[in-house]
Amino acid sequence: MFAGVTRSRLAASVSRRATATSPHVSQVGATATQRRTQFVGSANLPYRRDDEAGPGGRASNAGVKVAVFGAGGFLGRYVCCDLGTNGVLGYIGQRGDEFELRHLRPMFDLGRSRFVFYSPRDRDSMAEVIADADVVVNLIGKYYETKALANQDKFPFLEYKTNYTFQECNVDIPRTIAELCTEMQVDNLIHVSSLAASPDSQSEWARTKYAGEQAVREAYPWATVVRPAQLFGPEDRLLNWFANVAGRFPVVPLVDGGHALTQPVHMADVAHTIAKIVDEPEKYEGRTVDCFGPQDFTYKELAEFVYDITGQEPVVADVPKSAAIASAKVLQYQGAPSFTPDLMQLWSEDYVPPMTQEEYDAQTNGNDKILTMKEFGIEATPMEKVAFSYLHRFRSGGHFQLVEGYQGNLSTQAGHSGKMFADDSGSGR
Repeated sequence: MFAGVTRSRLAASVSRRATATSPHVSQVGATATQRRTQFVGSANLPYRRDDEAGPGGRASNAGVKVAVFGAGGFLGRYVCCDLGTNGVLGYIGQRGDEFELRHLRPMFDLGRSRFVFYSPRDRDSMAEVIADADVVVNLIGKYYETKALANQDKFPFLEYKTNYTFQECNVDIPRTIAELCTEMQVDNLIHVSSLAASPDSQSEWARTKYAGEQAVREAYPWATVVRPAQLFGPEDRLLNWFANVAGRFPVVPLVDGGHALTQPVHMADVAHTIAKIVDEPEKYEGRTVDCFGPQDFTYKELAEFVYDITGQEPVVADVPKSAAIASAKVLQYQGAPSFTPDLMQLWSEDYVPPMTQEEYDAQTNGNDKILTMKEFGIEATPMEKVAFSYLHRFRSGGHFQLVEGYQGNLSTQAGHSGKMFADDSGSGR
């Protein structure tokens, strides 16, 4: 349907954003660099560029069209918010009805979003999402293989069939998107993978994430690959996992004692990084960007951190990986499972960047240098700064049951559960 093209097409194409690498902003009294660093989000969010129609920000036309696959996920909604606030025209791929992603519509100004139905197994429908986009962002991913009941001829006449496998979600679909970007002459592709991606991992999810990176690079060699660590934030499946499991199950299992390391990163930091790549996509072609938090933790330390905030007192047990996987084989059939065999495999391995920040900074191999959020002027947000704001809801009775007094500010409360000051009548002050 589309003719194949080579990389040389970019040299002949007219840039849609002539000032992408050195934008001129029409705000008086500060240099462009100063203005760009005043805001922690995307590079030009609140300010108008000379080549931009409108007053700047959400109510403007930045002259860029961005197609997003996987916008309904945890990270996707924050990416869309940054894109909408930066004045881009968003092409949002959706697999459900028109109301499934309606929460994304207010993130774009009126008329600045386009929602297109597609099937991941139908190339033509995926091409409809991409259309004439300048940048494509692939956020598709799933931590478990979706399953559904299906009929069979023999007893018990029902069976569970896998709908989308890890191979399809993490390899086949990204490869299709990359191939379409090449065929349709899309200027830039951003593929979101994971820091856990490895061909040697015991987790099939991590192995297919690695294979997906290779497939994208093969089909679209100048793609930008973003590799975040585990994400934390209000809808996360990390800190919320510990709080939810404590309320739903008699025991909170720590695989092999919870000694594996992880270095969680705030979802907004990753979204800001992607938005900044969209702002200057040519600068990051073919590059890899690792996103990770300021500190590593063991899963045991994460459990202690969460329960210190929530005040829950669950039974936390050291469970051998084999026993955790055996239990997960039974529990994986929940709608959004808390336990899957593959998740137990993943949590038994370190989920950390391959280098320290100092080692990243010391790289000297030019375009092969792996970038971090530091290159984008983004400082990693500590968990203790934000975790309290969305974990305190798990407290029995909320804030007001604890009347002996809070200790310090919110960031201190996140690390120490704290107690609320109250007068003799019991009202907080």
